Amino acid sequence: MNQPPKAKVFIEGRYRKLVRDLPQTVFFCPDCKGHPRRRKKCERCEGFGKLTRDSVQELIGWVAGKAFGTRKNKFHGAGREDIDVRMLGNGRPFVLEMVSPKIFDVDLAELEAEVNRRNEGRIELEGLHWTEKARVAILKETPHAKEYAAVVEVDGAVDDDKLDALVGKRIDITQHTPKRVAHRRADLDRVRWIEFQSIERLEDERGEDGTRLLIRLLTQHGTYVKEVLSGENGNTEPSLASLLGLPCRCVELDVAAILDAEGEEKVQHTGPPVFGSGL
Repeated sequence: MNQPPKAKVFIEGRYRKLVRDLPQTVFFCPDCKGHPRRRKKCERCEGFGKLTRDSVQELIGWVAGKAFGTRKNKFHGAGREDIDVRMLGNGRPFVLEMVSPKIFDVDLAELEAEVNRRNEGRIELEGLHWTEKARVAILKETPHAKEYAAVVEVDGAVDDDKLDALVGKRIDITQHTPKRVAHRRADLDRVRWIEFQSIERLEDERGEDGTRLLIRLLTQHGTYVKEVLSGENGNTEPSLASLLGLPCRCVELDVAAILDAEGEEKVQHTGPPVFGSGL
C-alpha cells in the first residue's frame, strides 16, 4: 500500500552567524556518521555522534520544530561559510523545510524573535517569511558574488606601492581544488575573478619581521578565499602571496555581504509577492 506523501512547510529568511565555532548544518562525525549504535563505540566523537555541539540549522530547527510540532527539518542555504568564518552584513539566504508538521498557524515574526532571543550573540535571523519548494533550487543555483573582510599575516615587510597597485583591479585567478575540501569537491581547476577593494595596515604590526593587513575583497561565486590569500603552495595563481612575493596566512575571515553575480548589492527579498502585484 502506498504511503501518503508527507506534509512539508517551507520558510525563508536570512541568517547572520556571529561566532567562529559554528557550522551551517549538522556536523556528523565522519567515522560513525552519528548512527545510534555505531557512535557508542566511536573514539573520534566519544559517543556524541557529532563533532560540534550545535549548528545554525539546529539552533533554528529546535525552535521551529517546537512551533511546528515536528523534529524533522532540512536546511537549504545559498552556499555556506566555513565553520570558523563569520557571516555578517545582510546575512545569508536560507530555506528551512519542515517535514510532517502538526501545527500550521505559526506566527513567523514570533518565531524569528524567539530564535534571536535564545541565541543572542551567536546567530540572528532577519525577514522570516513563508515560501515554497521552488525557492530551494533558486537559492542553490543562483550565482552570488561575495564581499569578504580578512585579517592576513604576511611574513616580511610589505611595500606600500605594491599594496596600492592591487586595489581596485579585477584579477582572474586559477584555483585547483584545495586539499581541505578535496573529499567533497571534484578535483579540477576553476577560473574565478577577485577584486581587492581596500588594504589597510593594522596597528598591531608584528614588527620588522612581518605585517598584519585588513583586506576587503570581492570574489566570484565558488572562490576559495583562504587560498586566494595564501596561494596554497601554488594551487591558486595568482594569489596575494605570489603578488607580494611573501608568505601570507589568513588568520580571520568574515563574509561581509552576499551580492549578485557581478558584485552589486542584491535587492532584499522580504516576503512572497502579493497576489496581483504584477498586474
